[in-house]
Amino acid sequence: MLTPALISDNAPLKPGSTYKLVVRSAEEAVQTIRDRLGENVRVLSVRRLESEGLAGLFMRPKLEVIAQIPELPAMPDALSVPGVITGVIPYTSENPERMNEMSDRAPLDRRDVPVALPDLLKRSGFSPALIGRLEGASALSGAARRPLHHSLVDVGTALRQAATRKTQRLLPERTAFLGTPGVGRTTALCKWLARDVFSRRRTGRVVKTEFDRPNPADGLAVFCEALGLCLEHVTPGMPMEPAAGDFIYMDMPALSARTRVENRAAARFLDAEKIDGRVLVLNAAYDLAMLRDAYAAGRDMGATHLVFTHLDELSHWGKLWDFLIDGELSPLFLSTGPGLTGDMDEDVVGAILRKTLPGSGTPHLS
Repeated sequence: MLTPALISDNAPLKPGSTYKLVVRSAEEAVQTIRDRLGENVRVLSVRRLESEGLAGLFMRPKLEVIAQIPELPAMPDALSVPGVITGVIPYTSENPERMNEMSDRAPLDRRDVPVALPDLLKRSGFSPALIGRLEGASALSGAARRPLHHSLVDVGTALRQAATRKTQRLLPERTAFLGTPGVGRTTALCKWLARDVFSRRRTGRVVKTEFDRPNPADGLAVFCEALGLCLEHVTPGMPMEPAAGDFIYMDMPALSARTRVENRAAARFLDAEKIDGRVLVLNAAYDLAMLRDAYAAGRDMGATHLVFTHLDELSHWGKLWDFLIDGELSPLFLSTGPGLTGDMDEDVVGAILRKTLPGSGTPHLS
């Protein structure tokens, strides 16, 4: 692991490098990050530094902020799915001669197309049930008589239409973040907070709830201080203060996916406090069975929106389509890295489509 460098007034800042700031207040941290590192910087951690000795009793603790400048975006490669398809040129009105050239050099064997397409979907992580549904869909009718990449475009169109046919709900101002242990629930909340505070200039309250399960809040408390927000602690039976600001975001204790009866007290609390928005956070690196159990537990809790985390650890995204097509939750964003700010994509359907069917967004001519 690279040691973060201290920011120097003269040294140039390099994309992809990590830097450490030691500041006296949250306001100074926010201002320094914006002035020296830019708006797109990713905050990796925020830690309180206690002063040592007798002087520490009279001095305000300092904050240590670790931040990283994003690397410059790489130019996208040509459509290439290793082991399945290479060198396919999408057909458009500008390059019909290139399409003919490819056809002459590598003619398609019609008998191979129905076999290759399910194999591609399987390699991309699609569930067997969804592959079967796609094979029977009208979008794939006559696939044996068409080039494979034409069928991919039709599959991509069908998936997008199926995933977006439901009305996408706006996130209510009073929202709780839910999830089983280890899914990155609090990190997802921090990303959404940073997006609201930095990008949309919103303000509000952050609440940490305590039940019979531990719900540590040290990292969230320091992060809220860096954003100029106050973290409140609430337990069942304790009256909440009237709303102040644009939002109330609540970090809930971890859900139980196997013993759902343990979640009922938390559900009653959310109902009593009129927390209408309930974001279910799922770790995309989990297997499909674990994801379905956690999804069912979230639905029992009245979940309204969905966040996938740990996408940077996931090679095959196809299994996520099951939750976008058959699920009732509105996708909120994808968490694509460990940073407390950034590393998120709100175009959930588009991002999953690009990862599972590269090049399928290019329309073809019949």
